[in-house]
Amino acid sequence: MSDSILADTAQRLFAERFTPELLRAADSGQWPAAAWAAVEEMGLPLALVPEEAGGFGVDTLDALALVRSAGSFAAPVPLAETMLAAWLLAGAGMAIPAGPLGIAPTQSAKGDLALTRDGASWRLTGTAHRVPWGRVATAVALLVEQESGSVVCLLEPGDWTVEEGRNIAGEPRDTLRIDAVLDAARVAPAAPGVTPADLFAMGATLRSLAMAGAIERVLELTVQYAGERVQFGRPLGKFQAVQQNLAILASQAAAAGAAADGAAEALAERSGGPLRVLPIAAAKLRCGEAAGLTASIAHQMHGAIGFTHEHVLHHLTRRLWSWRDEFGNESVWALRIGREVAEAGADGLWPLVTAA
Repeated sequence: MSDSILADTAQRLFAERFTPELLRAADSGQWPAAAWAAVEEMGLPLALVPEEAGGFGVDTLDALALVRSAGSFAAPVPLAETMLAAWLLAGAGMAIPAGPLGIAPTQSAKGDLALTRDGASWRLTGTAHRVPWGRVATAVALLVEQESGSVVCLLEPGDWTVEEGRNIAGEPRDTLRIDAVLDAARVAPAAPGVTPADLFAMGATLRSLAMAGAIERVLELTVQYAGERVQFGRPLGKFQAVQQNLAILASQAAAAGAAADGAAEALAERSGGPLRVLPIAAAKLRCGEAAGLTASIAHQMHGAIGFTHEHVLHHLTRRLWSWRDEFGNESVWALRIGREVAEAGADGLWPLVTAA
């Protein structure tokens, strides 16, 4: 990931705003309105939006680095989801509402949502499952498959009813029951080549980056704790078994970071053509594996203190456990890799691996 003034400024903002006190408040169900306002004031939710569509013309890799940074602070706001929804709306030539935006993490809209003509308008009915922060969203962007191609629908409060849910980290993951009549301004063809499967893969990329950031922070916290905690007259980090675990933790962080970078590069390379899914599949799979090992080692090293209300570690590890399942878990993406390899055949395996 390339460095930028934007990334450094965002890092400082996240450090100042997403304090342990704010994370604990978010755990109790409080929406961090002031922190989100600061994020929005910086324009971060529009980082993936082209300049001609109202964005700031940020390089795609620099924009994606923001998600990794937010993940390292366990930021309890839908920055990644709003960035993705804003990108989807901009590609369809639609206005982007202010505030946190929702998006449904589904591979296909078939069977879940039905879009039909209703006179000069459209009628959208169905269910969007596990929508991040659906209860506080000022709008929700949905991608619906039609015979003519993918269509973007913009929903506003009042178009849905909410059944509240949460993931392991306590973040809202709500079911939206939809029965709405949409005027022509809120329904538009998606950008060329954008399908629900592509959107799902983009979401997987953002989750991989968030996990990579959280894993790096967990490594940092664990190394610090091992150097400070004294047991049997010397720091934990001086014990050979502890050093071995720290080495494993560091290797997981490095592997997750490299895999997430590969997925980000694949996403950045897309310019209206087919999305290279194999690096994204590998990243989500590898980051998910690293998330499980990282959380296990970190909590073993910290002992009971890592689970205490005041400690920041569990805010990160609970998100790692949650994010590894969102936008496809390891099994989902392992199957995708398997299909890609099988379709390539024996002669196509090496070109497939080197091209990814």
